[in-house]
Parts: sequence; structure tokens; C-alpha cells
Amino acid sequence: MDVDPERIVVGPGTKDIINTLFGILKGDVILPSPSWIGYRPQIHLLNKHFHTYFLKPQHGYKIQPDRFEEFVSKLHVQQHVLVLNNPHNPTGALYAKQELEKLADVCRKYNVLVLSDEIYALDTYDFSQFTSMGSVYPEGTFVTNGLSKDRSAGGYRLGSCILPITSSEKLASDYKKIAARVYTNVSTPTQYAAVKAYEPNEEIEDYISITRQIHKIMRMYLSDEWNSVDGITTTKPEGAFYFFADFNSMSALLKKKGVYTSNKLAESLLSCPFHIAVVTGDACMLEPDNYGARIAFVDYDGKKTFEDYKNNKPQNRSDELEFVKRNAPLMVRSVDSLREWIKYIKSN
Repeated sequence: MDVDPERIVVGPGTKDIINTLFGILKGDVILPSPSWIGYRPQIHLLNKHFHTYFLKPQHGYKIQPDRFEEFVSKLHVQQHVLVLNNPHNPTGALYAKQELEKLADVCRKYNVLVLSDEIYALDTYDFSQFTSMGSVYPEGTFVTNGLSKDRSAGGYRLGSCILPITSSEKLASDYKKIAARVYTNVSTPTQYAAVKAYEPNEEIEDYISITRQIHKIMRMYLSDEWNSVDGITTTKPEGAFYFFADFNSMSALLKKKGVYTSNKLAESLLSCPFHIAVVTGDACMLEPDNYGARIAFVDYDGKKTFEDYKNNKPQNRSDELEFVKRNAPLMVRSVDSLREWIKYIKSN
């Protein structure tokens, strides 16, 4: 996106910026479910009202424009703020340009602003398929991003937001007034680091490209392997480094074992001897009795794996499998642990 710098505000991390925007923007929030674990607590802390829009697995966990129009048409007539996460956390789903254009038409019609959290944008496996909501709905979209994901710099707290093109001067002024009383500025060392991180740099471009391919290889292995386990259905991410696993077909068996919620599901998976750690569906804003979980596929030595990819780039699917086994043995072991856990759940 070719953006006037006057439309960009910066803060100490994307979380802080999103929280500030929730506080500034008038109207209720429309929050998809499942979603990133941080949105709902921020909304609660601000005592702001929200409406839950449940995403469907049969729709790829994406907002369907027709269904969204039906949903928003039943809300009171005033401005609303839709949280759009692309690629989506926790499923890794990616919106095509045509899908965003149709969604933008609905937002224009019903006066819905969009807070587009695109923190994983550059972690889209095929970046040519990524489109920012800010490019198709520039007059009504706040695009947030930051250093932490694509540059693997989570400790360097710097986030950014591209303000909507309409009234951006007043918006920037209002934002700065609040920011001056909340966080004042991003620390100077982090600003210097960010200047270097965002400059055109072949080494950084190579780093992002390689990590993107590593994520894709790990995703192909682990989501496919988990999906092959009887009773588990997984998403097929197109970006980021996690997938979503659905355990609901086993609900009757789980209840017989005393597992009545997704939090209890996580406890059961984590217990000895299985030791599988997940983020629960409850934390991702699903109903407590919805047996879902987010699985991250980054349990490996990042530096070692990065160097291995550079020196021994996989040329085919067989090479990719060996690459995973060589660099991510704990993730490989998780599949066997999962099958043992299934046996335990099915046992009398």
C-alpha cells in the first residue's frame, strides 16, 4: 500500500494501539468467534458493548458477506466496528480480494468501520494472494500491524496503524491527544531498531521469505497429521503459524471422561503422559462447551531450523518430511501422543 505517512500512527505494540482504537471509536464492536484471545478482554476492560459473530467451519471460518449483512441489519442503526483478522487467528484462514470487496460493500451500506488486524500479513505463505482491507475500503478501515510476527521481534514493542483516508488528519490529531496521556511515545532504542527493520533490506526480505516457507512446511506436516487422527478435524492455514483443531465429534466420549469444556480438554491433553499444550477454544471466544483448540507449530530451535533451510533447502515433499523430522522432533512426537490420548478417551 502506498500510504501518506500522515495517516500512520505508532505505539508501543499493536495491542496498545488496538486498545486505544477501541476506546476512541464510537459504537459497538462486532467480534468474530473464534478470534485472537486479546480482543474480548480489552473490550471488557473498556466496558464497551460487543456482538459476537460466530464463524462457521463450513465457510472456512471466514465472514460471509451475505450472512454478515443479515447479521448487521438486525443491529441498532448506528456506527459499528468490525474486527477483521487477516490471516485469521486462530485458524490461519486468508481472505481473497473478492471476498474483502464484497464485505466492504456491506460495511459501507451499514456504516461499519473495520479494525483490520494484519499482524500476520507478511507471514502469508503465498504473499501474492494477500490483500489488505485498507486497499479495498480505505475510507473506513484501520489497518494495524507491528514488528513482532514477520520480523520475529516480539520483545521490541512497536505497532502501527494506517488510519482511514477520510478525515485522517482529525483522526490522527485525536489519536495523538489520547496517546500523549497514555504512553507518550515508543522507547527510543525500539524506534531505532524499527527504522532499521523497516528499511528496504535484502537480508530482512530473505529472512521473511525463508521463515514463511518454514511455517508452510511445518503447517503442511502437522495439520495434515493431526487431521488424519480419528476424531480430529483441522483447518488448513494459508498464513501464520498455527491451526485450529475441532474435537467436537468426540463430545460424547469426552463427557464420559468428565471433560465438559474446552478448558478441561486442554487439561486432559496436557496431562501425563501426553503433554500436548494447546490454547483452548474458550480462550479464543468459543462457547465453553465447544471442544476446539489452537495448535501452534513453532516448537523447534528457530536459528538452527533457519540455517538448515538455507543450507539444505527441501526440493520435494520427501525432503520436507525429513526437514520436519530433523528439526521438529517434539512436534512429530505430538502426533503419537495425540493417538495415545485418543485411545485413552475411548477406553472404558
